[in-house]
This record gives sequence, structure tokens and C-alpha cells, in this order.
Amino acid sequence: MIGARLRGYSHKMLPTLQFGATGHASTRLIFGAAALGAMSQDRADQTLAQVHAAGINHIDTASGYGESEVRLAPWLSQHRNEVFLATKARTRQGTDTRAELEQSLTRLGVDHVDLIQLHNLVEPEEWEVAHGPGGAVEALQQAREEGLCRFIGVTGHGLRIAEMHLRSLERFPFDSVLVPFNYSLLQFPTYAADVERLRQRCAAENVAVQTIKSIARRRWPSTYEGKKFSWYEPLEDPAAITRAVQYVLGQPDLFLNTSSDARRLQAIVAAASGPISAPADPLMAHDQAEHQCAPLFDGAELERI
Repeated sequence: MIGARLRGYSHKMLPTLQFGATGHASTRLIFGAAALGAMSQDRADQTLAQVHAAGINHIDTASGYGESEVRLAPWLSQHRNEVFLATKARTRQGTDTRAELEQSLTRLGVDHVDLIQLHNLVEPEEWEVAHGPGGAVEALQQAREEGLCRFIGVTGHGLRIAEMHLRSLERFPFDSVLVPFNYSLLQFPTYAADVERLRQRCAAENVAVQTIKSIARRRWPSTYEGKKFSWYEPLEDPAAITRAVQYVLGQPDLFLNTSSDARRLQAIVAAASGPISAPADPLMAHDQAEHQCAPLFDGAELERI
């Protein structure tokens, strides 16, 4: 039984938090449905059964996550009203973004999403198009007025994204932001300072802050020849995963999106279900050395993922 494998975890054991100003009490653990992108429907159904058994009530997908939206559709046909549903659009021109949103609705089999997010809005030239006349932001406002989405967010990767989110919030009142957040990345002083400024602004304006890459270990070594279930190498040690998850959730304002490696889902749920206490930096530094963790981003490579 899936519930047995999860050792009886229920929604009462996962902490919840108001998702910004949306009025939704989301579990602080958000299911990152990128994990479904390359799965068979049967495997996706099993994974979503785990998500349901854990009590996760917020699902985050994207049009660019392979077959993720399609894999979600059968489950959503039975459980749509039980979850806060988010997807993402990569396009920047308004007509393209509208078409992308409509395609997502069709693939998901729903008449609206709760949150549509501009995916990885970090490059200045793309930012200008998205925020300009006829751009993605304008199109999403229109879609919101028509009831195709309820809220609008912005996401991103890399070391520049926290600063760009601050810029985005100057231009438009986004309902949520999403940034990479783990011990390794926060060892970059400039990035750590940008993230802190972003969190302060979001707290003041009641904007939800989502995080990704909590259990990232490092980029895959060039010599690795095994199967890859995410573009980065995740931690494997359960104790290290617990500390990495609680390093994020020990911050009372943050949400954590689960890994695209679904094999880590049970360990992440376990880490988020018990008493949460942020590990001290020396312990995180020990894990970083012990497991040879390294930042996924360096300000140059992989910024556009």
C-alpha cells in the first residue's frame, strides 16, 4: 500500500502556510510535477497517489516539462478541487503566451489554473518584451480577467534571478516568485543578499516565495553513465536530505518544491512531516564537504534552464 510506504503520513503532518495573498493555505511542500515529465501514465498515477497520501495540496507543473501536464490530467479529473494548481509559460510575446496557456488548460483537462507563472524571466531583453505592450504580462492579466487563471507569478534559475525578481515586482504585483535556495548557493554573498532583499520585499507585500533545488548535490560529473532523473545530481543520504529540506523549511516564509527525481519524494515528505528545525551552518557545511556538494549555478553556465 502506498500509504503504508509513506508510514501513515497525512495532510495533518505537513505544515501549511498562506500562499501569499491568494487566500490558499498551501502545504509548504509543493509537488514539483517536472518529476512526471518522462514517466509512463501508470508510474505517474502511482506517484500522484503518493502525493495525495502525503496530503500535498499544491502542484506545480509547466508546459515545458515534457508530458507532465498530460500525465496530471487523469488525476486532476478526480481531484482538481483538492489542489492549488500552478503551471508556467516560457513565451514572452502576449499572443504566444495566451496560446501556451490555452494549450496547458487543454493538456491538463481543466478550465482554469490557480497560478500561471512566467518561467525563468531573467534575461533583460526577454524581460522588456514580457513587460512591454503586447507582452506576456498584459496577456496574462487579460486571461485572469476571463477566469483562465486566478493569480500570476514569476520564476527563475541562476544567480541573477533574485535581483531580477525584485525588478519584476517594481513593474507588476506578482502573486508569487520562485528561486533556487540551498546551503551551497547561499555561500555566494551577493546571491544571499539578493535573496534576503527579495524575501523582505515579499513579506512586506504578501508575495509567496517558492524555492527549488533544496536537495541538489551538484551538476552530474561528466563521467557519470547511469540513469538521470533530474538534470542535477540529487543527494541520496536520507539524513542529508532531511537536513537540506529542513534548512529551507526552517525559514518560516518559504515553500519548497519537491525534486524532479521522484525517487526522493518519500524522503522529502518524511523530512517535512516531523518537527522542523533549521540545521546550524556548521552541520550544513559538514554535509557539503562529506557529500561533495557544489553550487549548480555560477553566474555564467546553466542560467537559462
